[in-house]
Amino acid sequence: MNKAVPVADLLGVDAQHLQLKLVYGKQQLKNRYINNYRIQKPGLALAGFADHIHGGRVQVLGNTELSYLWTLKPEERFESISHLCKRGVCCFIVTKNLHIPKELLEAVKSHNVPLLKTHLPSSDAIQGIMLYLEEQLAPETHQHGVFMDIFGIGVLITGRSGIGKSECAIELIKRGHRLVADDAVHFRKIQEYLEGQSSGILRYHMEVRGLGILNIKDMFGVTAIRQRKKLELVVEFTDWNPDASYDRLGLDNLTVEILKLEVPKIILPISAGRNMAVIVEVAARNHLLKIMGYDSAKEFSDRLLHSINPNAERTHPYRDIDDIIRRKRVE
Repeated sequence: MNKAVPVADLLGVDAQHLQLKLVYGKQQLKNRYINNYRIQKPGLALAGFADHIHGGRVQVLGNTELSYLWTLKPEERFESISHLCKRGVCCFIVTKNLHIPKELLEAVKSHNVPLLKTHLPSSDAIQGIMLYLEEQLAPETHQHGVFMDIFGIGVLITGRSGIGKSECAIELIKRGHRLVADDAVHFRKIQEYLEGQSSGILRYHMEVRGLGILNIKDMFGVTAIRQRKKLELVVEFTDWNPDASYDRLGLDNLTVEILKLEVPKIILPISAGRNMAVIVEVAARNHLLKIMGYDSAKEFSDRLLHSINPNAERTHPYRDIDDIIRRKRVE
């Protein structure tokens, strides 16, 4: 189900920066909903072509729209706005504190459509409203794990309960990295990336078995935490299985789907003596290199393929490297 924001939220504390004031529609504020963060300026619709008006979008009336309305006769102004209101418009916002024609006010009253205004110019108002609504309407989900900021890379550490995620996170914090969230990580889809943060009361806290709940901000200082971070890598801890096959070259390119977005994933087996904090740190460093365009595993396989067959193209499919190594061993 698509999310929707009541028009009343535009007058809430979180939207104070928009500096909106209610002109009409107090009783309708909670009954009208915004379901799209995109804004519409209904210039063409005021002239009669309203086929593409979306009722769930905020309709912004700036200098251009009101200047056009003032060129119309009073009855035409009323009819023009009424024509828009009949499309199920959620609300109108007048920018720059422009003078509101009485016919506009009469039309919104006739159709019970909220009317707001701001002293901000249209460009600033549109940008601010879109950013606010984009955050409020973002699809969201919760993931179990520890979310860390490691070298500027957002890393989600997952795995079964008790496998050692929190202990690894504590060691990473000691090494200078930052905690974003522990246990239940709240993710929102912002455009084409995922942003994670802690869930309410758990913010800044971490559970470590045997020690209980720790306040990381109080214990390690404000430099050990951050409010939110973009998710770029998932590291899954799994119990060591001697019969399982693990990636030895780094060419598997696994991903996990969260809110219909594919996120790179690494599976790290846990065994006695492995310093998982160091390994996760190296995984973050390696991912950072990939973002910068350098993939050490692909570069190595490329050189290996070239040494086996100097005439082979450097762009040989990397997924065939395991088969080539096996055949080479047989020879």
